[in-house]
Amino acid sequence: MSPQEAGSVLVVDDEPEMAIALRETLRRDGYRVSLAQNGQEAIEKISREDYGWVISDVRMPSVDGWELLSRLKEKSPLTRVIFMTAYGTVPQAVEAMKQGAVNFLTKPFKAEDLRKILDPSPLCPPGEGSLSGTGGRNPWENVSRPIKTRNPAMIRILGMIDAVASTPATILIEGESGTGKELLARYLHERSTRAHRPFVAVNCAALPDNLLESELFGYEKGAFSGAMARKVGKFEMAHTGTLLLDEIGEMELGLQAKLLRVIQEREIDRVGGTRPVPVDIRIIATTNRNLKEEVRAGRFREDLYYRLRVFPVTLLPLRERMEDIPLLAERFRQAFEREHMAVGPFAPETLDLLGRHNWPGNVRELENVVTRAAFLAEGRMILPVHVADLLDPEVGGREEDSEGGVGIRPGRSVWEVERELILRTLSSCEGNKAQSARLLGINVRTLRNKLAEYGISGEGGTEGAE
Repeated sequence: MSPQEAGSVLVVDDEPEMAIALRETLRRDGYRVSLAQNGQEAIEKISREDYGWVISDVRMPSVDGWELLSRLKEKSPLTRVIFMTAYGTVPQAVEAMKQGAVNFLTKPFKAEDLRKILDPSPLCPPGEGSLSGTGGRNPWENVSRPIKTRNPAMIRILGMIDAVASTPATILIEGESGTGKELLARYLHERSTRAHRPFVAVNCAALPDNLLESELFGYEKGAFSGAMARKVGKFEMAHTGTLLLDEIGEMELGLQAKLLRVIQEREIDRVGGTRPVPVDIRIIATTNRNLKEEVRAGRFREDLYYRLRVFPVTLLPLRERMEDIPLLAERFRQAFEREHMAVGPFAPETLDLLGRHNWPGNVRELENVVTRAAFLAEGRMILPVHVADLLDPEVGGREEDSEGGVGIRPGRSVWEVERELILRTLSSCEGNKAQSARLLGINVRTLRNKLAEYGISGEGGTEGAE
């Protein structure tokens, strides 16, 4: 599809006033606009002319928006569809995007909401192949974007995220530690209609259960010993904005029940409070656990799981998107230059060495390795010697373990192998528990529990940044 075609829009609506208003708005923004009164007329126009965009009402006589979308996928697969309706619901919006629509707007909507979707910077213009894997410009590779990838599966995932961002749908982001779940959550907020409202993050794994409830819901003065004044919780702080529940899988069952009520009723009860407090928030939850397995094991409520899983996203581990390693490494090298000092490029052998590592700590581990290697390079080219000692083959390498490696020897128990791996990782991180937990793919609470199980107090180590 040519750039000229990409800038053409077909508006399909049986309400003439709405269609004309959209036409004038889009023309002022430089688009070429045609109108169709129903789905059948739209199909006839599409058979004669290519359009970059179709903006269609859902409810129309004869051929409705759903049938039009289905026909467009056959006749003009590169045309991108935006649905609009006065009867929008979250399930409808999610279903529309699963069927291939780019976005779903509820009438009445602001012109700015439509401009955000049509803006070519979030996604490729039609025909450039960023989402279809056919080649062409890939916006997720651009240095200015918060997330970078060349992986076709990741590009499809991120395209869906761009589409669902402006809906009120609850999002569940699953993935290993270090894959960028919080980064993606922040991007979702920035692309949403709540972008200029609060974004509040809560790490559910970082707080003991008895403190997490008051942190989330707040408390009234005198609610318990030490409650000297009213405290506003994270839900109230996020009012009209977005609340990120990071590592939701760590939340205990009793608190899960209270969270379920908040999602259903959109109101919270402060600890010690006597009346509910209404809240208007968009919830994004992340987890490095398989919540379906947690439900089967009885550690996570099934009803809450499905409430959170309105729009599920699973981020790939770095070992499944190895083509992204040079791209990400260069981004981190450039970030080092901006924040610290000039540093030379990567030697080809260095990138080859990075490509042979298994990256148990995912993108976060890669960032740490590149930053430390850049310091070691002292402004010169980053050579293999600068990264070799930072890549521990006993933790994350693909090489087979030698006789003295971690635990992979007949006769050793799983408990012994696990203990040795954890202690070696903790030692390599100079006792930093947060960094060790990230490399191991577990949370800090689990690491503390394991150390206690081994009879190690953890004294002398550091918690580090969560």
